Amino acid sequence: LLHGFDYKAILKAVPAQRMNGVAQAMEFVLSLDDGKTRFVQAVGDLSKAFALAVPNPRAMEIRDEIGLFQEIRSALIKVTMSESEKSPDDMETAIRQLVSRAVYSTEVVDIFAAAGLEKPDISILSDEFLSDVQRLPQRNLALELLKKLINDEIKTRMRKNVVQARSFAEMLEQAVRKYQNRALEAAQVIDELIRIAKEMRLAESRGQEMGLSDDEVAFYDALAENASAKQVIGDEQLRFLAQELV
Repeated sequence: LLHGFDYKAILKAVPAQRMNGVAQAMEFVLSLDDGKTRFVQAVGDLSKAFALAVPNPRAMEIRDEIGLFQEIRSALIKVTMSESEKSPDDMETAIRQLVSRAVYSTEVVDIFAAAGLEKPDISILSDEFLSDVQRLPQRNLALELLKKLINDEIKTRMRKNVVQARSFAEMLEQAVRKYQNRALEAAQVIDELIRIAKEMRLAESRGQEMGLSDDEVAFYDALAENASAKQVIGDEQLRFLAQELV
């Protein structure tokens, strides 16, 4: 899966260069057809085989490579995968590694730092951060970063405003589907995700502009979702109902 990518250069790199190398490796994997899924599965299988082979000298000779592959795998899982996509074997494998100490322990890659970005709070994403993401040379990685950030924030908002969260989830799904169907290039999808992120940021201030609390906004959105009800009752009356009934 890493054929054509010089991963051995990462093994010799200093920490800062290593982080950048891992980001480049992730970009390479993500550019492959179903690369993320195949790489995660392959390294998982390799790690199990390695755990069985230790302390065979031939296995120990490649422990640095195994450690690097696991580092890339962990970063991919952390950045791009939801909980439902993660394998239950991940924790078991990690425990075996800690017990055997056969693989050099390395700090989990902060992929934002590796990409030269400060880790953001999606609710206050600045235009500066979004511009930095837009300029990242690793287009596939930038796309995955934005998708993960937005998806995590949608899950958070689902607990307080189901209607709003569902709307953003549909927008995200449509954008990703266009990319998967090759209807849009990575750069175009990144632009679309940035637009969604900006809309999510603006949505945070809706309550203040409307004079409503978060709970009142959620109630208002639930009522307003019915277009005919909003048309009959009117916006002002909906706001009044939200304030009185919540």
